[in-house]
Amino acid sequence: MREVPVSQVSETVARLCIEANKKLPADVETRIRWGCVAERSPLGKTIMDDLLCNLDAAREMDIPICQDTGMAVVFLEIGQEVHFTGGRITDAVNIGVAKGYTDGLLRCSVVSDPLKRVNTGNNTPAVIHMTLTEGDQVKVTVAPKGFGSENMSGMKMLTPAASRQDVITSVAEIVQRAGGNPCPPMVIGVGLGGDFELCALLAKRALCRSLDSRHPDEDYALLEEEMLEAVNQTGIGPQGFGGTVTALKVNVETFATHIAGLPLAVNIGCHVTRHASAIV
Repeated sequence: MREVPVSQVSETVARLCIEANKKLPADVETRIRWGCVAERSPLGKTIMDDLLCNLDAAREMDIPICQDTGMAVVFLEIGQEVHFTGGRITDAVNIGVAKGYTDGLLRCSVVSDPLKRVNTGNNTPAVIHMTLTEGDQVKVTVAPKGFGSENMSGMKMLTPAASRQDVITSVAEIVQRAGGNPCPPMVIGVGLGGDFELCALLAKRALCRSLDSRHPDEDYALLEEEMLEAVNQTGIGPQGFGGTVTALKVNVETFATHIAGLPLAVNIGCHVTRHASAIV
């Protein structure tokens, strides 16, 4: 059994909050550069160039890539041989988020109540997802989620009679309805299977998967490509001004489901789909 002071988790979360908001993952930046070449619309190409200029400016000036520094979503993969000491792990995560957002001068966008709308002032509480794994380490992933894209996400409880094409069409329809609101080109996480809430979590997790990766199941890897093609055929284009690159990548995550259902969730990320990870 390895003892891990929760203060280490707080320090790691604080650092990752700042890092994720200021530094785009290399795989996402690579796909944006790919989009500059792949985009066929002259206006779309100009917009893609502007997005790259924004990334360069954020890097040079050491400022957030986007003014919406998001709601902090924190994934903890906890080895079952870990024993946390010094306090509650959920409190430690929120202490880290508060420190990261205040020390990093990041915009605090969280309100304490969905209807009363009073800002908490430090971007807490975070949305925390914990899973148990083997070993004695803790993997921490911080994924700040802006709500321009989050608001455009969607879910459908399809029936088992739905075809593969029905699934692809449903994803494209959710993206079509979103239009230019999520600041495309988008990164799209798709959850397929599970139940109502797990399906949405699968879609969220899919956004944290490398854009250089393919689904390990070749059939689903092909489905990712088919979904991407369908989405890019919507013609929404960069920032919604029309074009051939509406999305950079579609990542699909799946889980077993009930014989009577086929849950489908689509979590949309903007062109700055941010996340950063570290091992404690």
